[in-house]
Amino acid sequence: MNAADPSPRRILVTADAVGGVWTYAIDLAAGFARRGVETVLAVLGPAPDAAQRDAASAVSGLTVVETGLPLDWTAACDAELAATARRLAALADQHGVDTVHCHAPALIADAPFRVPVVVVNHSCLATWHAAMRGPDAPVPEDFAWRIARAGAGLAQADQVLAPTAAFADATARAYGLATAPSAVHNGRAAPIAAAPGGRLDPSVFTAGRLWDEAKGAAVFDAAAGCVDALMRAAGPLIGPNGARAGLNDAVALGSLTAPEMAEALARRPVFCSAAFYEPFGLSVLEAAQAGCALVLSDIPTFRELWDGVAVFTPPGDSDALAAALRDLLPDEAGRIALGEAARARSTRFTVDRMAAATLAAHAEVAGARSRRERAA
Repeated sequence: MNAADPSPRRILVTADAVGGVWTYAIDLAAGFARRGVETVLAVLGPAPDAAQRDAASAVSGLTVVETGLPLDWTAACDAELAATARRLAALADQHGVDTVHCHAPALIADAPFRVPVVVVNHSCLATWHAAMRGPDAPVPEDFAWRIARAGAGLAQADQVLAPTAAFADATARAYGLATAPSAVHNGRAAPIAAAPGGRLDPSVFTAGRLWDEAKGAAVFDAAAGCVDALMRAAGPLIGPNGARAGLNDAVALGSLTAPEMAEALARRPVFCSAAFYEPFGLSVLEAAQAGCALVLSDIPTFRELWDGVAVFTPPGDSDALAAALRDLLPDEAGRIALGEAARARSTRFTVDRMAAATLAAHAEVAGARSRRERAA
C-alpha cells in the first residue's frame, strides 16, 4: 500500500472454524487473491479440521495461523478477551499487514492496532439476546461484559460492516449506534451441482449449528413429527460452549463436508430454515444455488434476501411449518418453480461482489488514515 494507491496488498482476517464464518473467510480470501491481495487468516477457537485445512490450502496467497486464542463468546473473562485483542494487534504487526478485517467487534477493543481495522459484525450476543429473549429482557452477567467489549470494539473500528441491511439495523439498535453499519451481502462460490431436471428428492433438509437454539432445530424437529416425509438435519448437535440440541423425529446427519453438502443439495430436497435469528444464512444461499425450493422463517434477514422466491412461515410455529411442507412436498411443479426462482436470486450473492465491496471498504479506511497522517 502507498500514498498514491491506498488499496491494501495484505490483510489480516480473523475467523473461527465453528460455523459459517470459516466458509465466509475462505471465500473472501479467494476473492482477495483474484485481486492480487494476500490474506493472513488468524483462526480463533477450535482448530480447523482436515477438510477445512484442505480448503484453505487451495487458496492462493493465503497464510493460516492457528492462534489457539478464545472466541469472543468462549473467553472466560474480560481480561482473557483483552489479551486476545492485544495478541491480534501483535500478529498484525508481525505479518506486516496493511489493514485488519475482524469478524467480531469484541476482538479489537482497546488493542493497539497500528493499521486501520474493518469489523464485520457477523453475529453477536447483544443481537442474539434481543432476538431470542426480547429487547427489554435483563441481560445475564456473563453476556453483559462481552456485550460491553463488543460495543467498545464497534466504537474503535475504522469502519463497521454487516452481512445484511436487516442485521445492520439490529446492530445499531442493540448498541445505540448513531449510524448503522454498511451492508455488504455475503457471497458464496456456487458448487458444481447436478443440472436441472430429474426427480426431486422427496425429503426436507436443513443445515447449521443445530446446538444454537436460535437456529430453530427444535421447531424443525417438532414439524418433522407432523410431516409424512423424511426430514434431515446436518450440523453439530453440541457446541464448543456446551450448548446441546436433541432431535426426536428429524434425522441428525452430523456435520457434512462441503462436497457432501453439495451432493445433498444437488438432489434438490425442500430446504428449510426455522431460524429465529440469522444475520445472513449461508446454508440457505447454498440451497438456493442448487435450485432447492426454500421454506424459511419469516424474519427480516430472510425477507431482505429471499422475499418473493421462498415460502415463509412464522418463526417458532411448528404447526405452520408442517402445513407449508405438507402443501409443498407433493407439488413438483411448484417446487421446481420456487427452486429456479431461488437459483436466479442467488446470482446476486457472489464472492466477487462480496470481495470487491469489502476491498472498497478497506481502501476507504486506508486512504483516510493516509490522508490524516500526511496532514499531521
